[in-house]
Amino acid sequence: MKVRIRFSKKGSMKFIGHLDVMRYFQKLIRRADIDVAYTEGIHPHMIMSFASPLGIGLTSDAEYMDIELRSSISSAEAIRRLNQTGTDEMMVTGFVQIPEGKANKAMTLVTAADYELGFRAGHIPDFNWEDGLSDFFQQTDLLVMKKTKHSEKEVNIRPLIYDWSASSGALYLKLAAGSTENLKPGLIMDTYLRQRNMEPEPFSYAINRREIYADIGENGQRNLISLYDLGTEIV
Repeated sequence: MKVRIRFSKKGSMKFIGHLDVMRYFQKLIRRADIDVAYTEGIHPHMIMSFASPLGIGLTSDAEYMDIELRSSISSAEAIRRLNQTGTDEMMVTGFVQIPEGKANKAMTLVTAADYELGFRAGHIPDFNWEDGLSDFFQQTDLLVMKKTKHSEKEVNIRPLIYDWSASSGALYLKLAAGSTENLKPGLIMDTYLRQRNMEPEPFSYAINRREIYADIGENGQRNLISLYDLGTEIV
């Protein structure tokens, strides 16, 4: 049985990297007595994969990992055991069964993500930065220099911004994500501030990932659905 786990990442846990998150869940699953499956061979390891590792310093409402179980457990009981054993800063909020097959792996499904971006205390611009956003996003070309493994190239990031809104000092974005196209929210705000003749300050943004999506659309029509909604609760 394949299962998708949704969890949040808050507080001081935003400073731990992907490998430490993986080790955390390996220990958590064992301590919660979840009957997880292991690979075969001399050095068996827990079968697990993550949707899209979160950058250090970002928080999240919806991170995802897939595991395989050797025996069934209800979603409610699994969530109870995992949260009873773990920290409040990394809460499990969902546990659903997903279809079999490599095509249903979380890491291969990711195509978009929702983000909330605000400014940290002491880094808020001295002008009403929300006023110019509408004109900014109406542009058909937002050219930036993006680093690759071996060089830099100019790319247009506007097609990778699927939706946006702003309210109460926060910018809400739906962006392309995944292995094919991946746009970081900080790059958008950097570009906007530079157009307003303001050089961005390092580490000035507070960024929270709110959801991760797969695209189930056909014939080039985008139809985004959260990774969680691709599964079914276990009773």
